[in-house]
Amino acid sequence: MTAGYFDNAATAPMLPAALDAYVQAAQIVGNPSSVHAAGQRVRAVVETARRQVAASLGADPAEVIFTSGGTESINQAIKGIYWARAAGGQRPIVIVADGEHHASLEAARWLAEAQGAELRLAPIDHQARLDLDWLAGEIVREGARIALISVLWANNEVGTVQPIERVCALAAAASIPVHVDAVSAYGQVLIDMHAAGVTALSVSAHKIGGPGGTGALLLTRTQQAVPLLHGGGQERKVRSGTLDAPSIAAFGVAAEHAMAGLPERAAHLRELRDRLVSGIHATVPEAVVTGHATEHLPANAHAVFPGCEGDSLLFLLDQFGVSASTGSACTAGVPQPSHVLEAMGFSAEDARSALRFSLGETTTEADVDRVLEVLPEVYARAHAAGMSARVPRHF
Repeated sequence: MTAGYFDNAATAPMLPAALDAYVQAAQIVGNPSSVHAAGQRVRAVVETARRQVAASLGADPAEVIFTSGGTESINQAIKGIYWARAAGGQRPIVIVADGEHHASLEAARWLAEAQGAELRLAPIDHQARLDLDWLAGEIVREGARIALISVLWANNEVGTVQPIERVCALAAAASIPVHVDAVSAYGQVLIDMHAAGVTALSVSAHKIGGPGGTGALLLTRTQQAVPLLHGGGQERKVRSGTLDAPSIAAFGVAAEHAMAGLPERAAHLRELRDRLVSGIHATVPEAVVTGHATEHLPANAHAVFPGCEGDSLLFLLDQFGVSASTGSACTAGVPQPSHVLEAMGFSAEDARSALRFSLGETTTEADVDRVLEVLPEVYARAHAAGMSARVPRHF
């Protein structure tokens, strides 16, 4: 991996062992749904990976449904559970936390616009933590009408970790299923689906050193979900399509690695992250580090740089060999404010001035020091360039 890569939250480098597993599985000819010996050899590869993914997330192998990635998994969970629970006009309400990933927000908005759902956005505070009092009140008032609740395990932009067990406990009291988008948290914090009381969980392989285009929806045995894709019904009749066995094999290896030595790896990443955050405060005092002070992902550092376009900061860092992310959308090259920061109460201008540095296993102290070396010049040049005049809205 190129030195200065701080965009692991977008895609982490593929693990050598995962790549080896992919190549080995790709040489086995057969369809995992075939009953002959060749097909069953491929099926064995898939089932091994299914056990590895389940073990890494505190679930049973039968609960793992392989998908094309996090977006499909999230859409299948939100739409599928809604359709199963809202049949006949019952339970029309979908609760999604504000500031969620667009996959969740757009899926829920589509249900509201095209399927008659009632969308409720649960507020988050200035540190991106879910307002549990609001949620508890909504459950008391509307519990019998709520189809599901969907929330991130950890915010993909600012890194704040949500109180998932408390969310699930509130929902369980009213028999409401909870879907959790754990894509950004996977491999950074311990995820135990059963212990937390989660009904449905979405993850993606390429965030933990697996291949892109592969993910999983973990769905409890008792929860029904109407499928998005119809066909052969390969994955518990929830998801149809011939399974990508080589990618799934690589996913399994990456999942096993994600669990191995997690506390030590997380502690090391947190040290590097704290070094970076301290350096940002020291070298650019105007910067505002966002997210929760203690409940945050160990490898995520996110900050607002007032008076700077995030894209300007991004492009200038890239000239110095540092790859980071703004964490916000861009339409036709025109900067837009981060919907996450706006939900947290930041102004539209500050919401356009953010950078996300996401660390990974290849990140070194020298990489962190390189960022801190060039950041003052990058900030000065971006600040001198100023903000663009026009700001279109996301929605």
